[in-house]
Amino acid sequence: MSFVLPLCALGASAPVYAQSDYDAQFISWPTYNGDDLELTVDNSGTHFRLWSPKAQEAVVNLYDNGHTGEPYSKLNMKFDPATGTWSASVPEKLYGKFYTFRIKNNGKWLNETPGVWAKAVGVNGKRAAIIDFATTNPEGWSTDKGPEVKNFSDVIVYEMHHRDMSMHPSSGIANKGKFLALTEPGTTTPAGEKTGIDHLKELGVTHVHILPSYDYNSVDEANLWQNTYNWGYDPQNYNAPEGSYSTNPSDPATRVREMKEMIKALHDAGIGVIMDVVYNHTAENDGSNFELTAPGYYHRHRNDGSYSDASGCGNETASDLKQMHDYIVNSVKYWAEEYHVDGFRFDLMAIHDTETMNDVAAELKKINPSIFVYGEGWTAGDSPLAPERRALKENVSKMTDIAVFSDDLRDAVKGHYTDASDRGFATGKPGLEETVKIGIVAATPHPQVNFKEGNNSKFPYAASPEMIVNYISCHDDLCLTDKLRKSMEGEPEENMLAAAKLAQTIVFTSQGTPFMFAGEEIFRDKKGVHNSYNQPDSINAIDWANKTKYKDLFNYYKGLTALRKAHPAFRMTKAEDIAKNLVFDKIDSKKTPNLISYSLKNHANGDSWKEIKVVFNGASKPQVVNIKGGNWKIVATDGKISPDGSLGATQGGKITVPAYSALILAQE
Repeated sequence: MSFVLPLCALGASAPVYAQSDYDAQFISWPTYNGDDLELTVDNSGTHFRLWSPKAQEAVVNLYDNGHTGEPYSKLNMKFDPATGTWSASVPEKLYGKFYTFRIKNNGKWLNETPGVWAKAVGVNGKRAAIIDFATTNPEGWSTDKGPEVKNFSDVIVYEMHHRDMSMHPSSGIANKGKFLALTEPGTTTPAGEKTGIDHLKELGVTHVHILPSYDYNSVDEANLWQNTYNWGYDPQNYNAPEGSYSTNPSDPATRVREMKEMIKALHDAGIGVIMDVVYNHTAENDGSNFELTAPGYYHRHRNDGSYSDASGCGNETASDLKQMHDYIVNSVKYWAEEYHVDGFRFDLMAIHDTETMNDVAAELKKINPSIFVYGEGWTAGDSPLAPERRALKENVSKMTDIAVFSDDLRDAVKGHYTDASDRGFATGKPGLEETVKIGIVAATPHPQVNFKEGNNSKFPYAASPEMIVNYISCHDDLCLTDKLRKSMEGEPEENMLAAAKLAQTIVFTSQGTPFMFAGEEIFRDKKGVHNSYNQPDSINAIDWANKTKYKDLFNYYKGLTALRKAHPAFRMTKAEDIAKNLVFDKIDSKKTPNLISYSLKNHANGDSWKEIKVVFNGASKPQVVNIKGGNWKIVATDGKISPDGSLGATQGGKITVPAYSALILAQE
C-alpha cells in the first residue's frame, strides 16, 4: 500500500506482553481460539459466540434483510468468564437470514457490528449473512487445487487489480471489474490480441497477486453505477469477499461463489492465486468491527491511550496480543481452506511480529505445502512494537517460509521511488552497481558483493534467496512506464522501451522470486499518477490496444518468463550455491559505470547449460565487454531474446553491448 493513503487499509501461542503501559491491561484478558467464532450452523440449530471479555451485556439481532429493516428477533447472550465469550442459540438453521452483534461497554450500548468473523455479508458489509457454504462451490471444487510449488524461486508473480485488468473497452471482457472477468476464455482486443486469463497463460506467469479482495470500506456496493474505484487497503470484513467484484452484491452467496469460480478458472489454467491481505490496520478506528466487539484490545496504543499509527492510516493492529495473533493465523487458514488460495501478500508486514508471521506460514504449510507467503518488510511509521520483533526485511532470517520485497533492487534499477525524475542503473545513473548486485544475489552473503556500499541495505539480511521478492514497480508509486517517461524525459521512446526491457531482465535473471506489475509487459501507464488508489478507471484501466502497439515488448517479457522457467540456474535455493556458482567479472565501476557482468557456472542448480554469461549495460552509450573464448549461444542481445539461444553464436572476445540493454550468452 502507499505510505500516503488518506484512508481510514489456530496458531501456536504468541508472546503476550504489550509494548505500551496502556496496552498492558489487555495481557490478562482471557482468550478463545475455538472454531465456532462467531457463527455455527449444525443439526442442532444456529449458534452464536462472540469474544468480548469486558462487555457488560451482549445481544444478537436477527434480520430478514441484509441492508434495511428492523430486527425480527433479539437474542440475549450468556457470558462465559473462562473464555471471555458470549453465546446464544436457536434450534433452527437460519439460512437466508442476517445478524449483527451489539455489546454494552462502560454503561453504553455500542453500534451494531457483524463481528470480526463474518464470512458472508449483505450489501456494504454491515450485516453478517447466514448461508450454506456447500452450495457456493463450483462444479469440480472438491478436486480443485493450484499449481505445485517446490521452491519459492520457481514462482513468477503478476500483481493485478480486478478493475484494471478488465474495465477498458479494449479488453473484450463481458464481466468488467468482476471476479468473473478472469473466468472468460477467448477474450481479445479488437485487433485480435489475447486479453484476460488467456493473456496470463500466454505471458507465462505462474501466479497472480490480486489486490485486496475481502470486503472493504470505500465502495458503495448499493450504488455500483457510480463506478467508484479503490485499491481496497481499507479493510472492513476480513473474511468475506468484496461485493463490488460480484455481479450481485445484495446476494451474500453470489460473491462467495463467483470468487471461487475465478480461483478455479485460474487453477484450471495452471495459475495460482495470491491474496493481498491487510491485517495491519482497519479502515475505521472506534467504528471498526474490532472496536465494536472488544474495545481497545485489537489495536495498539500509545501510553496516553491514543491509537498508534505505524500504518499511516490512523491505527495499527496488535498482532503481539494472543487473540489478534490467533485471528490473523485463523483468517489466512480460512481463506486457504474455503477458497483454495495459494498464497498471501502481507501489506506493511513489519507491523506484525515475527512470531505471528512464523505461525502463519507454519499453519498454512500444513494445509498446502505450495502456499507462498511474502510481504512488505517495512512500516509506514513508528510502532510500539520493538524493532527486533517486527517482521522487517532486516529480520527476514528470523522467519521461516516467509519472503520480503527487495527495495534494494527496485530503487537501484529504476531510480528512487520518492523522486520521479531520479534515474537508476538501467537509465544511466552511475554509482548503483553494488546495490544492483545485492539484488542479483538476493541479499544473501556473497564474497564479491560489498554490502557496505549498498544504498538501502548494509548487510546480507537474507539467509536464502527464497526469502527475497525482486521487483521494479507495483501498484504503489509511479508504475515503470510513468517512471521512465519522467526520468528519461527528452529521450526518444525507443530508449525508454529499451530501459524497460533491461530493468525487467535484471529482475527475471536475479536470484529470488520475480514480481511484475500488471500491464508492464505492454507499456501500461497511469498518466503519471503515482498514488492512484481512488482514481477513476480512465487512470487505472489497462488499455489493451497497447498489446498491438508494443507487441515487441510483450514478446520480450514472454521470453523472460520462458527463459526463467527453462533454466534453474536463475532459481537457486541456497545461499551457498549462489556464492559458489554466481561469479561477477571484475569491472572498475568508477572507470566503467553502469556495467555489470557475471557468470552462472557449473551447471548451476542442475541447469543444462554449463555456463551462462549475463551482462547489463545501463549506460546511455554502447559499452564493450570481454567474453572468454568458446562456443557461446546468444540468448539475449539488443532488446531481443530467445530462451533456447537461437539468436546466433559467438566465439567470445570483445563484444559491444548497446545502450540500455542486456546480453545473455550460454555454453552447453
